[in-house]
Amino acid sequence: MTAITSKGTALITGASSGIGAIYADRLARRGYDLILVARNQNALDDVARTIRTETGRTVETLAADLADHVDLARVGSRLRSDKSITMLVNNAGFGSVAPLLEADIDKMEYMIGLNVTALTRLTYAVAPAFVERAKGTIINIASIVALGPEILNGVYGASKAYVLALTQSLQHELADKGVRVQAVLPGATATGFWEVSGMHYDNLPAEWVMTADDMVDAALAGLDLGEVVTIPPLQDGKEWDTYEAMRRDISTRLSNHLPAERYRVAQSENV
Repeated sequence: MTAITSKGTALITGASSGIGAIYADRLARRGYDLILVARNQNALDDVARTIRTETGRTVETLAADLADHVDLARVGSRLRSDKSITMLVNNAGFGSVAPLLEADIDKMEYMIGLNVTALTRLTYAVAPAFVERAKGTIINIASIVALGPEILNGVYGASKAYVLALTQSLQHELADKGVRVQAVLPGATATGFWEVSGMHYDNLPAEWVMTADDMVDAALAGLDLGEVVTIPPLQDGKEWDTYEAMRRDISTRLSNHLPAERYRVAQSENV
């Protein structure tokens, strides 16, 4: 059992397996009590039982389908009202490898609901409470497809680009209010995500696929380093620093009362 002083409670979505379950284990060992959220009550109970036994932390389960408005509202209410919660890990989500012309639009809409709408509502539920207490951490699990939308399904890439953009906006608005935010961009990771999305990770080159344990440990190391964006598989962190510096620089020149010269030339040729 751990003798670590409690750091409050971490609410983790998608916590019944894979990345979410590993976050639960690691955060418990760091001194957090837990609220584990997922659809499968039996799987949640198994994760909770193991963590309680190995760490001695308090672990509560909350079975909920975050694509269901009633369940989502119930989890949001808990985030707003429970003052013990000091961390939210928005991990629940799913993906697809299907190209646009083969993808089921109903599944794409469901994906947006889970990856975007649910994450946004939970973030909006907890952020005011964290600001009021001038303390709290929000971790959003995005993906490398946020930067490379051509890699997998386009809606999946777009949903994770949203997660990245939202996180960067949260950092801009909340950093001086005592709230920590982090977007984690995993690459190919050995979890059940791939089978659900339509392809097993065994079909990928072995050198691309990171274990879920390594991914979570790297993400938490990035959090300790104060990173807003953590990309566990990116070997040279300076590449992200350069990319981000260029993005910020160009963002200062994206408004002007005149069209760019290249477009004015094109207009004059058509007169």
